[in-house]
Amino acid sequence: MDDLIAGYRRFRAETWPEARARFEELAAKGQSPRTMVIACSDSRVDPQMIFSAGPGELFVLRNVANLVPPYMPDATFHGTSAAVEFAVRGLKVERIVVMGHALCGGITALLRGAPPEAQDFVAGWITIAERARKVALRCDTPEAQQEACEHEGVRISLQNLMTFPWVAE
Repeated sequence: MDDLIAGYRRFRAETWPEARARFEELAAKGQSPRTMVIACSDSRVDPQMIFSAGPGELFVLRNVANLVPPYMPDATFHGTSAAVEFAVRGLKVERIVVMGHALCGGITALLRGAPPEAQDFVAGWITIAERARKVALRCDTPEAQQEACEHEGVRISLQNLMTFPWVAE
């Protein structure tokens, strides 16, 4: 926790004075990003850093393995779908980027099985990309399987996005 507090203090002392006007503008006018990025929660993969984007430029959704479920409006909880709806219908983003990455732990769990400590939610979540697993297992090596599954997982998320009528529109 001390590291987080120290980081906040550095932000306030070093970044905030230069960025204050931008943050105040965003507070007064609201956000209007043109792009939504759906990325993995992996701490090594930061969409804003990778795309050199500042505050207000990207609407970022992060989840395990950057997966998007198919459109299924019902009474259960749909955090990813809610974020997509808000971005497309509320913020009117112009494009959605699904950003996969190498050595994704969620994809590894899809290929090899979720670890015992991740059975409550992860095990079910990654089944969204079960088709990717089937494609990847045709590859000869574990490395090739991982890469193929990561690529196919992105394709599945893109296909699932098109099941949302207002995304397809």
